[in-house]
Amino acid sequence: MLVLVIGDFHIPYRSHGLPKRFKNLLVPGRIQHILSTGNLCNKETFDYLKTLANDVHVVRGDFDDNIEFPEQKIVTVGQFRIGLTHGHQIVPWGDKESLTMLQRQLDVDVLITGHTHQFEVFEEDNKFFINPGSATGAFSPLKHSSTPSFVLMDIQTSTITIYIYRIIDNDLKVEKMEYSKK
Repeated sequence: MLVLVIGDFHIPYRSHGLPKRFKNLLVPGRIQHILSTGNLCNKETFDYLKTLANDVHVVRGDFDDNIEFPEQKIVTVGQFRIGLTHGHQIVPWGDKESLTMLQRQLDVDVLITGHTHQFEVFEEDNKFFINPGSATGAFSPLKHSSTPSFVLMDIQTSTITIYIYRIIDNDLKVEKMEYSKK
């Protein structure tokens, strides 16, 4: 089961659009679920995500026009409970202790957050934490520029294989990691 983890587009405020290389990779019908950390900022970006998969979950970022998106969401995919929040509510932003506290509060196996525009993944106490970074490479208050990135999770029974897609120096780089539920 393929799950696209993506967010922090900031279209049109901080970026004109998704990099063409990413658009070429993200084709309709291949992805079953989309989990977005928010900051889509406009309806067109949400509509684009809906063309890629039928099951689209979005949480509200601090720049989203759509106030209907929830602050947090829990989604079950396979054997995994996945928590989703934008991340601007976590103080300090991206702090591992604060993230693990939220993971325990939500009682999830995987916590997905955004806001920092920096890709990050780590495992703590047999729980998995993912920040897909900014899909467009939009700047953030923390850093003037960021690397465009997203994550594709392949969930099989009790294992998640994640593929990290980044555009570095105009080249598409893909890395692979695994997480197993114990």
